Amino acid sequence: MNEDRPSFRIDTRVRELLNDPIPDADEQGAPPTSRTREPSIDDIRFDILPEDLIAYLKNYIVGQDHAVEVIATKICTHFHRMALERKHSELPRIVGHVKSNMMAIGPTGVGKTYLIKLIAQKLNVPFVKGDATKFSETGYVGGDVEDLVRELVHQVGGDIKLAEYGIIYIDEIDKIASSGSVYGPDVSRGGVQRNLLKLMEETEVDMKVPHDLASQMEAVIETQRTGKAARKRVNTRNILFVMSGAFNGLTEIIARRLKKGGMGFTGETMTGVADTTFLLNKLHSADLVQYGFESEFVGRVPVMTYLDELTEEGLFGVLKNPNSSVVTSKKRDFAAYGIDLTFDDEALRLIAKEASHHGTGARGLVGVIERILLPFERSLPSAHARRVHITADVFRDPEAGLRAVLPKAIAEDFCDEFFERSGIILEFTTAAELAAQAEASRVGIPMRKWLETVLKDYELGLKLTGKERVTVTPDLLADPKGFLEKLVKKAFKGK
Repeated sequence: MNEDRPSFRIDTRVRELLNDPIPDADEQGAPPTSRTREPSIDDIRFDILPEDLIAYLKNYIVGQDHAVEVIATKICTHFHRMALERKHSELPRIVGHVKSNMMAIGPTGVGKTYLIKLIAQKLNVPFVKGDATKFSETGYVGGDVEDLVRELVHQVGGDIKLAEYGIIYIDEIDKIASSGSVYGPDVSRGGVQRNLLKLMEETEVDMKVPHDLASQMEAVIETQRTGKAARKRVNTRNILFVMSGAFNGLTEIIARRLKKGGMGFTGETMTGVADTTFLLNKLHSADLVQYGFESEFVGRVPVMTYLDELTEEGLFGVLKNPNSSVVTSKKRDFAAYGIDLTFDDEALRLIAKEASHHGTGARGLVGVIERILLPFERSLPSAHARRVHITADVFRDPEAGLRAVLPKAIAEDFCDEFFERSGIILEFTTAAELAAQAEASRVGIPMRKWLETVLKDYELGLKLTGKERVTVTPDLLADPKGFLEKLVKKAFKGK
């Protein structure tokens, strides 16, 4: 240990603050919100400007500049427009206005959901995520798309007015595209599209669900209390819909259209990340119609953007980002045990390289890191470890890395508690740590217990010597009693 004082168990709150370098952000990037009262419309950040929101998002999102700029700009404009209409209610309504519902296209693990969550939390607006594959046309099999609107209301404690300014995010929207068949599941997919179309335009969603016993009981109680049956409905006029999906095969449709237009591109010759980006940049509404979406549905989604696949370098950038939830989440897992977890760049690069072969984007990083850290997460808390540093060698052989870390962790913990009791600093050399581990293993007892046994007289003995710091070496551990006697004799002889 090189410090003047041993490093005691880290304070969890301090570690959390260290993992959140941006003052106005919590773990998922949300600004601080009041926890002492219910949220209200007054909490919504109608005033955030596009460039401010873009700058904020870039603290959390690696790359994806095009998607960040498009989505942030259009969402800001959406809320500024609502603020204008709230302030000037006398403004005439524009017939046929299409709000900025949007489609985000990109493979799994590139940050589509994370991006929209960050925006919703920064703006303090209700947010609900749904999976398009869970919905059916009737709602009897799977879920009803209107349930998403009802969930918005539940998210804000029943405040319908606040829910009407929320964001509904629907993932895997490509799974409800019809293949053109009039049989089988395509009929239901088309029905789900039409149900969503009504919500995206403007409709009234009844909070009372016929087959929901709880809502029926609530309605009965309300009727008995007031003497009339009040109908609670949510207007979807201002609710913003953001949809996303991988859209496998869409680039081939775009390539065929471009080839017909004389541009000479084919899906077979354009397969790289740069090629995919080029093709998605040429996306046209007609391509989505050919993919299987009804033209009316596509017409209600005027904003389309794409997120690039994360390469090995992009995944490394995610890990290096100080706000990366992948790394900070694991740091907090270890901080819960009082352990300071750090990584070197070479280890992070190897993690990114392995994750890039999984084809699941940033999600692959989580799996790789969990595999590496599991032995440490299992054993270091019992050893009362204070810190662990993950290197390339640890990545290649985590169990061997653990065996190398444990002696130091146990020795440091022993030194920390020794200091707390006596005020005397013990410092183990690396050779002494290994020697203690080897001797404890030879006699068949845990290293910590072995240290407590062989150094049991040192707390009192060192106080007699007046020493404030002692270095523990292999020679000391080979004859601890004799070493201590020499120190005591030397101290008294000096006096």
